[in-house]
Amino acid sequence: MAEAMLRNALEVAGVQGITVESAGIGAWDGAPASEGAYLVLLERGLDISAHRARSLTREMVAQADLILTMGRGQLGKARELGAGARAQLLGEYAGRDEAVAEIADPYGGELDQYRETYRQLSELLPVVVRRLGGAA
Repeated sequence: MAEAMLRNALEVAGVQGITVESAGIGAWDGAPASEGAYLVLLERGLDISAHRARSLTREMVAQADLILTMGRGQLGKARELGAGARAQLLGEYAGRDEAVAEIADPYGGELDQYRETYRQLSELLPVVVRRLGGAA
């Protein structure tokens, strides 16, 4: 969800030259987006039907200038793979206090949980876009 939403926000803000990709730490390589993510984004005009999951690798980390994670588990894994300070919680990067910086993973939950994740990302991503050089 975050990948599609950030890519869209950057496009709307006219920011070019930034590649947005996603990877997980428990992802099944090649799996489609969850039904909940697909439906909630489709409600908002974003089609992620072509999305395929992939696991975070050391090579991906080495190529990334910035890695934003939803949770601390993902943050720890990115740093374990060599990201260091290039990996940050998305919430902290967007200015949230450390105590509330994590965004819950709705995977396997009800649609309302996916909608709540969408709401949180919608709140945070404009700040991310501004920090990346756009005027979202």
